[in-house]
Amino acid sequence: MKLLENKTAIITGATRGIGRGIALEYAKQGANVAFTYSSSVDAAKSLESELAALGVKAKGYQSNAAEFDAAQDLAKSVLEEFGTIDVLINNAGITKDNLLMRISEEDFDKVIEVNLKSVFNLTKAIIRPMMKQRGGSIINMSSVVGLKGNAGQANYAASKAGIVGFSKSVALELGSRNIRSNVIAPGFIETEMTGKLDEAVVQSWRDAIPLKRGGSPEDIAHACVFLGSDMSSYITGQTLSVDGGMLT
Repeated sequence: MKLLENKTAIITGATRGIGRGIALEYAKQGANVAFTYSSSVDAAKSLESELAALGVKAKGYQSNAAEFDAAQDLAKSVLEEFGTIDVLINNAGITKDNLLMRISEEDFDKVIEVNLKSVFNLTKAIIRPMMKQRGGSIINMSSVVGLKGNAGQANYAASKAGIVGFSKSVALELGSRNIRSNVIAPGFIETEMTGKLDEAVVQSWRDAIPLKRGGSPEDIAHACVFLGSDMSSYITGQTLSVDGGMLT
């Protein structure tokens, strides 16, 4: 039996990179997938087709998780379409890197809004359905930067560290209803975005990692499958670093 058979998952920001890898792996493991995207309609349609070809129900929703009402509407639409919400993966995120001296208030606020407030918005939106069914798994995407900080990323680090504290609090509040809340902290993950960087720089990053390679979206997806499945039924309030040993 597939690990996520008959479960429905919401995955935010799934048309590329890590989110896309998670969506595909979830479908392979039998989950029905509702995913969000901001503007790439063609990429969303393409992903819908790929997921459906794996024999599951799939639908993309153009939705801005940073808007409270949009998150409420999304949860309502997914419930109407799929019947349940068993797993929520808050994956959508942005960066607006700069040294603190140069970060504008607008860039600080935007990163907090998209990366952290969206996690509040969607978690708030799915709490009642999960409480009603007395079960669910919430997986929030942080970063190694949220655990150790990084020069030039004060806004991003703050948003990702906030996710860890938020997730632990949710775990304490909802554990009695059999709702689990965990965090994944990816390290250096190679996606189409990192493919545009200078190869020598990327190789120097790989060399600094104990496993001597960058991670793949599939590496993160496998961790999401574990935390979304019943195999992790006694795990909540935890942060799993998927970083090749970077923080060791």
